[in-house]
Amino acid sequence: MAFESRNPATGELLESFSATAEDELERTLDRAWNAFLEWRRRPLEARSAVLRAVAHGLRERRQEHARTMALEMGKPIAQGEAEAEKCATTCDYYAENAPRFLAPEPRDSDASRSYVRFDPIGPVLAIMPWNFPFWQVFRFAAPALMAGNVAVLKHASNVPRCALEIERLFREAGLPEGVFSAPLVESKAVPRLIEDRRIQAVTLTGSEGAGSKVGEAAGRSLKKTVLELGGSDPFVVLADADVAAAARAAASARLVNGGQSCIAAKRFIVVGSVLDAFLDAFVAEMRTRRVGDPLRRETEIGPLARADLRDDLHHQVDASVRRGAKLVLGGSIPEGPGAFYPATVLAGVEPGMPAFDEETFGPVAAVIRARDERDAVRLANQSSFGLGASVWTRDLARAEELAAEIESGNVFVNGIVESDPRLPFGGVKRSGYGRELSEIGMREFVNVKTVWIA
Repeated sequence: MAFESRNPATGELLESFSATAEDELERTLDRAWNAFLEWRRRPLEARSAVLRAVAHGLRERRQEHARTMALEMGKPIAQGEAEAEKCATTCDYYAENAPRFLAPEPRDSDASRSYVRFDPIGPVLAIMPWNFPFWQVFRFAAPALMAGNVAVLKHASNVPRCALEIERLFREAGLPEGVFSAPLVESKAVPRLIEDRRIQAVTLTGSEGAGSKVGEAAGRSLKKTVLELGGSDPFVVLADADVAAAARAAASARLVNGGQSCIAAKRFIVVGSVLDAFLDAFVAEMRTRRVGDPLRRETEIGPLARADLRDDLHHQVDASVRRGAKLVLGGSIPEGPGAFYPATVLAGVEPGMPAFDEETFGPVAAVIRARDERDAVRLANQSSFGLGASVWTRDLARAEELAAEIESGNVFVNGIVESDPRLPFGGVKRSGYGRELSEIGMREFVNVKTVWIA
């Protein structure tokens, strides 16, 4: 199989890559295992030095990396530069904080001495998506490598150049051969990789369907998994909210990365008394966001990553309108080349419509009326997903009470849901399990080992 790098703004084929041959994949896994046996013994100071060098490389070539993202999956170039910087910041964060996160913790017991160690477990298979082609990888790799593990990356098939550029970054920073590798393999090879004795754990960011398959394969092999899956995040606007500020944030929350984000706000649940004011302000904000060539700095919404994804999104919009939603803005496929789709707002969305029940992966916002704050929480939780949520209100004490009731892994009050290396990140329900980032995410792929000494 050939892996194609294709520009979603034009449909142009940029590059073609051959899949990693079977014998080379075997050598890759052997190198990963052998590298682990040495890397786990490297002092934390040495691991930190490599990660800081990676951060330097990310910053030094951030424009180059942003251009690769723009060409390969359509990310506006300014957003790509911000993504590269976020990866660098995360590398620096773990280079600085890993010694504290991994330090043995003394525990009182009936022993003369007892403590908990955090030891690496081995090669981890990372199955990563195309929507944040650098960040998703570094979000896993920085803590995992600092913990003493090694990584085998199976990246999305439409971003092979991004995968190879990340591998090159680590190599040029001085990471030993085999500690990070990015073979180009098809999805059908994943079950065999999971079963391989050299792979010790699996992490996946992707769809709930992919998560079910990976979880099933890993379960058969009794291997640890972390799954970060889809989301249909609620953005709840209560009656006392600053409506203008909420509307501005709502547009940004929906349109980041062209709406192709698991933690993008998707369902805008607004208490009825402020619904009309919010909808007017929200539509005005959405209307101003510029769609265009991702290589142009003024572009805020690039194309979707593939034409089939754009078509699937349009079908969700059409089906929701047929079931009673009102199309307020956008909602039509523009003429011309590229997988473009306009900023779109649907009002009157209710359960039973695709825009409410399903994840819409693109610049489509579903506005939903709630009777009051209790009804807003009910609607927020009426989803099979539970990744992130945002609550907008002036009553911060009440917001914290509601945060405890909302079924999601992240709740942001008067702010847009974002991942941050200082905070644990992950979901509940069909959004997956396990956590990434912070010391909690770092400890997902370690052996939490009790040592008891008489």
